[in-house]
This record gives sequence, structure tokens and C-alpha cells, in this order.
Amino acid sequence: MIALISGTVAASSGDFVIVETHGVGYQLFLPKPLLASTVDGDTVRFFIYHVIREDAQMLYGFESLNQRALFEQLLAVSGIGPKVALNLLSSLSPNDLRTALASGDITRLSKVPGIGRKTAERMVLELKGKIDVRGLAVTASAGGSRDSELIDILMGLGYSAAEANAAVAHIPADASENIDDRIRLALRYFGGL
Repeated sequence: MIALISGTVAASSGDFVIVETHGVGYQLFLPKPLLASTVDGDTVRFFIYHVIREDAQMLYGFESLNQRALFEQLLAVSGIGPKVALNLLSSLSPNDLRTALASGDITRLSKVPGIGRKTAERMVLELKGKIDVRGLAVTASAGGSRDSELIDILMGLGYSAAEANAAVAHIPADASENIDDRIRLALRYFGGL
């Protein structure tokens, strides 16, 4: 399995770069911000995620092991393949993506092309507790300041930030503003899981 490639950028296109090392050119698919920063002739080093399928082998390149690890975590979610995972890393920085996943920010995740609301919810639920949030500012973002108290209450009951945000996101927009009513609606969400 290929884990690291260093060499010279021989060519690039809208989706990939070709890195030449010792006379062999490797086609690497990169997140768009990383792809945009590469120039033909640059000396580069990428950490690789190697996909082997019956009909193809594909190499995905990342600037750090942490970025590659996040890519692998995304692939662990059912329904997320390499192209969708790469699209997520192309649309959000690794820190922004981790923050959105850890805080259950379904709205932000579902704005990424190719990610619908159900896929975003599945990502949050399947990755809860698995995202490294050290050094990140994880906030109660799904409901804004109006629901920060509700999220705090749910977290006090033992739910994770992602679970609390998901429950708040499912409260109907026309629901009562009364905190007791909103708690009941949030707890109904957990009863339906």
C-alpha cells in the first residue's frame, strides 16, 4: 500500500495532480484548496490514502496525517465514498469540518454539494465521540443562542453535543418558545432513534 509520495508536480488538472518520483508519475486526487496551491514544477510531499478496487486503483493525497485520518473517518460513514469525503474536505477546512461534526451543525454540513440533510445527520450520528475536538471551539450552533440553554440541559442529561444539536435541529420552527416544551420535543427526538 502506498502511504507517502514525494516528488515534483509534472502536471495538474481541475481534479488531480500528477507527481513524478523516480521516473514514475502518480495521479493524485487532492482537496481543492491543496490542489489550488500546487504549481507545475513544485517539489511536494503528500500523505496517501490508497483505494484498491476490482476495476481501478486511486490515490488521494493530503498535506498531513491528520487530514488523511479525517478522510478515513468520513469513509467509515455508510454512504460516504472517497469522492464525497474529498468534496467535504474541499468545501470545509479540516478544523471547520471537525467543529461542524462535533457540534452537530447539520445546516453547515448539508450546504456542502452532494451532502443532503439525511447524509449530514448520519455523519453526525455515526461519528459522534470519534472526532478529535482538542483545540477546536465547539459551539452550540444548530439552534443559535436561543437554544444554547436547551443544548446545555441536554448535555447535562448525558447527551453529547452532536446529539443535543441534532435534537434541537429537529424541533419544528413553529414550536413553542417555552423551555419545558422544547425539552419535551428534544427528548421525543431521542425516543424515536
